[in-house]
Amino acid sequence: MRLEVVDNCPQPLVDFLLKEFGLTEEEVYRVNGPVNLTRLMSVCNNGTNEHLTYPPFTPEYPKVLQTRPNSTENVLDYVKKADILLHHPYESFTPVIDMLRQAAKDPNVLAIRQTLYRTGAHSEMADALVEAARHGKEVTVVVEIRARFDEEENLALALRLQEAGAVVVYGVVGYKTHAKMMLIVRREGRSIQRYAHLGTGNYHAGNARLYTDYSLLTCDKDITNDVRKIFQQLTGMGKAFKVRKLLHAPFTLKKGLIDRINHEAANAKEGKSARIIIKINALTEKQMIRALYKASQAGVNIDLIVRGICCLRPGIEGLSENIKVRSIVGRFLEHSRVFYFENDGESQVYCSSADGMSRNLNNRIETCFPVEEPKMANRIRKELELFLSDNVRSWTLQSDGSYVQNKPTRGQRRRNVQRKLLETLTNYVP
Repeated sequence: MRLEVVDNCPQPLVDFLLKEFGLTEEEVYRVNGPVNLTRLMSVCNNGTNEHLTYPPFTPEYPKVLQTRPNSTENVLDYVKKADILLHHPYESFTPVIDMLRQAAKDPNVLAIRQTLYRTGAHSEMADALVEAARHGKEVTVVVEIRARFDEEENLALALRLQEAGAVVVYGVVGYKTHAKMMLIVRREGRSIQRYAHLGTGNYHAGNARLYTDYSLLTCDKDITNDVRKIFQQLTGMGKAFKVRKLLHAPFTLKKGLIDRINHEAANAKEGKSARIIIKINALTEKQMIRALYKASQAGVNIDLIVRGICCLRPGIEGLSENIKVRSIVGRFLEHSRVFYFENDGESQVYCSSADGMSRNLNNRIETCFPVEEPKMANRIRKELELFLSDNVRSWTLQSDGSYVQNKPTRGQRRRNVQRKLLETLTNYVP
């Protein structure tokens, strides 16, 4: 065993780490450069340590999109009939790629607009956008070149798109474009139909196999028009238009979420049913934390699933005794952002590209979209309840800031939410 740190790591931090891991100064290796943890992957990928790897699985292609024999329908045709909700990596990311690839070849598609945060210069998504531009379609791409660790890739992507004839925009000065949106404009008869993809994760097929995220494919007029307006803002072709259904940062997202938290508090005070479930990667935004404290004091039962940093302290009498916080750490990186509000029996479900951090809510371009179709909203609610029942890969945050791993009690079944979803939604064989 060894402790590997950069050579300018402060000695007090080294001493703290040595104490925590029970190591000595002789076991410290100071590296002149970044600490490359990816080298550890070779340990379990060298073919001799199969017991260290998970059994493989193949994401399911949604049955609703499986083309019938002799059918010429593409993804857009299916989306026109009904919204489609995908949960990656259990369900394949391929339909999103297919929708863009088919749109690139469709002679009736007039324009494609997309945000790209992490995708790769030579990914299938990039290939489809290049093909669409070369086919004469109006292609506008908002590329965030400041995506950490992917700056070089994104610059190469932007150059490739420009050479193909696409319009490349680098977003709004001072704000990272972190939203995940795609808009397709299609001529259908004498009318124009818009289609949109909105997601909680990046347009990166590799990440879609490792990160848990939701995707919504829709042609809802209000949502697609909202997406159109946000793209107009990003490309500098319009002012900050008012949107109908989407919440978007830095304008309405934080206020919209806090208003809904406060509404649950008001319902609880009036004796109405009130509950909040939030699943995010981090919670540090002060105003949101204060709103959750007030909702807890009003009697709202609040469950937070926060994978990483959480500055809220749960279980404190008189402040947060109605709040529970847990973290899921398993095979996949929990990346989806979901907000559930009971709303006195008329529940509201939102998915978002944003975490509960000041940088997301105040200093980035983010989107938060409603899942309104009752079956889809109910599905997300049930999956959130699965996360709350996990007693294998979950940890509960204590009021003192420590975490305690949840374990099944005697006679209780083991509940691993990621494994349960794998067994339910894929061809996974443990």
